[in-house]
Amino acid sequence: MIDAWFAISIRMLQLTLSLDPEVLNIMLLSLKVSGTAVLMGALIGVPIGVFLGLRFGGKLGLMRFINTLALVTIINTLMGLPPVVVGLIVYLLLTGSGPLGYLGLLYQPSAMIITQLVMVVPIIVGVTTSAVGSVDKSIREKAIALGATGRQAAWTVLNEARTGLLTAIIVAFGAAISEVGGIMITGGNIKWHTRTLTTAIIQEVNLGDFNKAITLGVILLSMAFAINLALTIVQLRGTRR
Repeated sequence: MIDAWFAISIRMLQLTLSLDPEVLNIMLLSLKVSGTAVLMGALIGVPIGVFLGLRFGGKLGLMRFINTLALVTIINTLMGLPPVVVGLIVYLLLTGSGPLGYLGLLYQPSAMIITQLVMVVPIIVGVTTSAVGSVDKSIREKAIALGATGRQAAWTVLNEARTGLLTAIIVAFGAAISEVGGIMITGGNIKWHTRTLTTAIIQEVNLGDFNKAITLGVILLSMAFAINLALTIVQLRGTRR
């Protein structure tokens, strides 16, 4: 067992330190697709989450409680969308006979970004809504009482919820970088073009090269750990302010 892990470690070092062109291409594409999807998801999801958190946060009357319950249920459902279902929907939209087929995005990195974007937006909206909604309502009321405008008061609440916003980004990136089913459908797992770390692992398992599959898995975990560690450090620094 120890010899097997030693061999895997040596293989991983060979692939990474030698800058194997194929592995490097796979790593960069994984970062490009997931990073772009999360960035775009944040630009879309954070404002929606902030609005919903401000709108439905605080003490709830009966009708607001019912509306909030329905809203949270919808968001939670979207957060749990199966990746293969998302991939299938995007595939049907982008295929030649689909309504967006004329764009020619199928089996392109753009299709993979769209797939992951559909997945991460509900996650960012849900976590952001929860973070903003959990901020004490009196903070916003005090800001307005001190002469702040509605926008300034909202910014004050947003500042209080900043660690929750970073949590949303961390969770979304984790979901994006580890996704495989959806991007396999819309990207096609084409070598040198749409093959990411997760789809490459599936490919190597199908070929029976488990050493390389495990090596790619270790690289994926290491890369995700490094990025999440950096985001977590930023998050923890924010809590000390």
